[in-house]
Amino acid sequence: MGFFNKLVQGLTKTRNNLVNQIKSVLRGRKISEELFEELEEVLITADIGVKSTLEIVENLRERCREEKIQDGEEVENLLKEELKKLLGDGSGLKAPNAEPWVIMIVGVNGVGKTTTIGKLAAKFTSQGKKVVLAAGDTFRAAAAEQLGIWAERSGAQLIRHAEGSDPAAVAFDALQAARNRKADVLIVDTAGRLHTKSNLMDELKKVRRVLEREMPGAPHDVLLVIDATTGQNGLNQAKVFGEATGVSGIVLTKLDGTSKGGIVVAIKKELGLPVKFIGVGEGIDDLQEFDPNEFVEALFED
Repeated sequence: MGFFNKLVQGLTKTRNNLVNQIKSVLRGRKISEELFEELEEVLITADIGVKSTLEIVENLRERCREEKIQDGEEVENLLKEELKKLLGDGSGLKAPNAEPWVIMIVGVNGVGKTTTIGKLAAKFTSQGKKVVLAAGDTFRAAAAEQLGIWAERSGAQLIRHAEGSDPAAVAFDALQAARNRKADVLIVDTAGRLHTKSNLMDELKKVRRVLEREMPGAPHDVLLVIDATTGQNGLNQAKVFGEATGVSGIVLTKLDGTSKGGIVVAIKKELGLPVKFIGVGEGIDDLQEFDPNEFVEALFED
């Protein structure tokens, strides 16, 4: 199955929650203020976010006036255009002019950080790149073991310390090892205890500082992994992690398990952060670069 078909399948719950409601609001009706208010309500309940929703609906009102649109059904294509415009161009990861390319992965426990690292490692090794993984989540029992399994599966090398070790020391050693082994990519795992605990944020800042000190410009990317099923709570996580670590992009996992896929739009609008990758399944190939155009088309696919 191609990724577009997987995406269509993975967005089934969101489509049932969002698009089917949109269609029921628009079909067989004339443009009216009542229609726009109902559409607004549907978009907000799908976790598209208040700011995004107000902008989208105001633009639709204006376009309907300017283009003299009378039928509700014609609004569907306009809505797709507005969503694509809001999401902007797809922007996957771009390798820096430096080796190794240092990518730091952050996020609370349970969002799929380890799996994301494994899938990213597999993506890079399949391109012929040499990858080193740093087991920086030293506080969670079995975190390094899980990462070790992914390292084996993906053909990456693992740098780890004993459980409870200083995560910044792991990052330091991993960067030295990556340099010595002439690795192309270093992916640094980090702890993910509750984002409300300031001590976790201090740890993450320290890891970042050590990487920057040892290699100016590193980490080149800081990816925040968010579980799409958490909806608006994911936005709160992004704000806290963003302040501590300077998040450069989002990896949105478990889109196939939620009816609130609209969170993609809220993240872009309310945080100004690009969604770099989305996950729509458990398979090693189910993490793909985010393509806004493809996402919107899959969302509205009949």
